[in-house]
Amino acid sequence: MMNSNSTPAPFPSPPLSMREKHGPRYRWLLLVSVMVGVMASIMSSTIVNVAIPDMSHHFQLGQERAQWVSSGFMVAMTVSMLTTPWLLARFGYRSTYMGTMLALLAGGLMGGLAQHYPLVLAARVIEGLAAGVVQPIPAIIILRAFQPHEQGRASGIFGMGVVLAPAIGPSVGGLLVDWFGWRSIFFMVVPFCLASLWLAWKFVPTTAPGGVAAGRGSQLDWRGMLIATAGTLCLLNGLVELRGSTPWHGALLMALAAGALALFVAWQRRLAARGGQPLMAMALFRFRAFAMGCVVAFIYGTALFGSTYLLPVYMQVALHLSASHVGTIMLPAGIVLAFTIAGVGRLADRQPTRRLVSIGLALLAASFALMLLLGLDASLWWLAGFVMIGRLGLGFILPSLNLGAMRPLDRPLIPQGASAISFLRQLGGAAGVSLCAVVLEWRLAAHGDSLSTMASSPARLAAFNEVFLVLAGLCLLALCAAWQLRDKAAPAAASPAVR
Repeated sequence: MMNSNSTPAPFPSPPLSMREKHGPRYRWLLLVSVMVGVMASIMSSTIVNVAIPDMSHHFQLGQERAQWVSSGFMVAMTVSMLTTPWLLARFGYRSTYMGTMLALLAGGLMGGLAQHYPLVLAARVIEGLAAGVVQPIPAIIILRAFQPHEQGRASGIFGMGVVLAPAIGPSVGGLLVDWFGWRSIFFMVVPFCLASLWLAWKFVPTTAPGGVAAGRGSQLDWRGMLIATAGTLCLLNGLVELRGSTPWHGALLMALAAGALALFVAWQRRLAARGGQPLMAMALFRFRAFAMGCVVAFIYGTALFGSTYLLPVYMQVALHLSASHVGTIMLPAGIVLAFTIAGVGRLADRQPTRRLVSIGLALLAASFALMLLLGLDASLWWLAGFVMIGRLGLGFILPSLNLGAMRPLDRPLIPQGASAISFLRQLGGAAGVSLCAVVLEWRLAAHGDSLSTMASSPARLAAFNEVFLVLAGLCLLALCAAWQLRDKAAPAAASPAVR
């Protein structure tokens, strides 16, 4: 029994928050921690393309089956982006982030060691699921951990780091495939995943968005998830089928995709009215700036991913440049993009979002339209310059679009907003590749040409020019929506935790 004269033992001091433990630099340590993981996820999405020929030969696959290594990843990543808000609320930042990195690590090891193609495909789907969940997280952290006057700079630094992943990944991947075979590209994400796990354990908080403890809440909207998955598969496969011998099949799939969209919206509204947690809160679209930002994100994703597919094809089959020339032309453009993002990030803290995004879209549209000036004997310097103009435009859009769209949102809606805009951008990107391929084949047939013919011609150049005009038109259409991105000051993020 305790002596009546003894002094009671003091209560233990509460644990220090992350911000108190690491000081003012904590927000930057947190940003770097999530940046490493997102770089790993983006690298895993782009690097595999250089290994598809070797993989096809190893497993004796046709082109259509081999392409599912990329398509399976894309579908899984696109749909899983919608689950990020629920996972963060249920498990918190650290558990969600570390879980995705462990899944990405497991997918890399599984793909690299697999002896059968179905296991490789399963590994890519696992990697895609992880990549989709992790990619909306940085936007949430930037808007919650940084003061409004720092958010643009943070977006610029983060964007510069992330852009380096797809720029460096394919080049390094090509060397790895030449030296060690296709399996080595799966192992490339392993060091990034291990580094991100260590950084997450030290710097990523355990709380859920809002600074509250993670815990059981609403159940995951599985019905909405199934509808979104079915609609995405119908859209992407429908666009592919439009290129084949049965375009009516593609039209049917596109109609099913439209039906799935209507059903998804109706179900999300019904679930929210019943007090559940929908995958995509329709209340987001009551904010005009966010709704217009989503329109820009979808069209911008279509133009960005479509041009990423179209430009190398144009250089090789229309201008007959070698793969080394293509790499040489694209490398300076990648460097311009990385440094533009860093510089525009600082401008985003002082300039209206709609001005920066509109400048970027105008430059991107101009770069596509300028391609019409190139002939079969055009100088490579002009080609490189036009590509750099487009990448300069991307540098204006990337760090400012998310901030302009999500700053007007109520703070509890920020996770949902980051998830929704990422999903729509990625969906637009997935559709953009197929759209460019469909329009290119259509215009080649209209000009009496085909890519199976080795020699280029003015007719082939005209077909490519018409596809570039379509992309320029899409950018100008997005410009109309971008002008609606009116800035609204974000609430100060003065909390000791990531709110």
